[in-house]
Amino acid sequence: MSSSKQYYYSTTSLVVGYALCSSLLAVINKYAITQFNYPGLLTALQYLTSALGVWVLGKLGFLHHDPFTIENAKKFLPAAFVFYLAIFTNTNLLRHANVDTFIVFRSCTPLFVAIADTVFRNQLLPSKLTFLSLVIILGGAVGYVATDSGFTLRAYSWAFAYLVTITTEMVYIKHIITNLGLNTWGYVFYNNLLSLMMAPIFWVLTGEYNEVFAALSANSGNLFETSAFVAVSLSCLFGLAISFFGFAARKAISATAFTVTGVINKFLTVAINVLIWDKHASPFGLICLLFTLSGGILYQRSVTGAGSAPSQRELSKQSDVSDDGGDAENQERSVSGNKLVSV
Repeated sequence: MSSSKQYYYSTTSLVVGYALCSSLLAVINKYAITQFNYPGLLTALQYLTSALGVWVLGKLGFLHHDPFTIENAKKFLPAAFVFYLAIFTNTNLLRHANVDTFIVFRSCTPLFVAIADTVFRNQLLPSKLTFLSLVIILGGAVGYVATDSGFTLRAYSWAFAYLVTITTEMVYIKHIITNLGLNTWGYVFYNNLLSLMMAPIFWVLTGEYNEVFAALSANSGNLFETSAFVAVSLSCLFGLAISFFGFAARKAISATAFTVTGVINKFLTVAINVLIWDKHASPFGLICLLFTLSGGILYQRSVTGAGSAPSQRELSKQSDVSDDGGDAENQERSVSGNKLVSV
């Protein structure tokens, strides 16, 4: 098999893995937050599972991650902070709104990421067809918001905060992973460990610790019911999986393509959401939502037809090669980590 085909199949596997995890995680997190209504503690448990999982598997020899150093931690800290804010606003959005609202705002991010990519990362401007597809995404989102009967100021405040932080996170972390030179499991380890260190600060600032201690006192120290334990466990496991596939996919494709991948896979999320929840959008709202997601498909066709996808892959390969001359070894380590997750 030629190197180009091998790269294509490797990239496809990473993107598919990320898409499956992303499509299921939104519903799992919504279920988890309804069963365990402590978003700060829930995300802290996710970070703990991912960081500890990578460390243990590394000690057992199943994967390799870059060792923790203060120098790398300082370089990665701003990205981890932005990531934490994105997850923090995401969880609170799911807490106060339905999954459809989350999907609509998530779907708007490619347009803003494409603009930010051009302005801050010197990427080429989107073609007219590509920009049209991004406007379609935004138009569908506006139509959904206009017909959302569940509109509340609190929910949409979290939604706009999520839109800003996730756009910043998509572009900034792409910049970090292009220049820092860690392997995929190293990014997962640093990201989750640093986020875990920040979690107590937000836990105190939001006052959630009072709710947790009150629940412990009321339930004689038992914070988990069986349903909550299952929901939190699934959320943590999928959090670890999406950490790997997310960072690996970010290295392989552009920030905008990565963002659109996260939009397109929401078709599955919409189907699951309609089947299992009674609180979802109206029929017209669902049409607007599907219209938004269709814009994601049009975007993918536009960049593939224009031949920009191979160019993005080549740019990714060039940036990977230039990362301190050590990324060839990192790619081998990433492949071994990918095999472990795929098993």
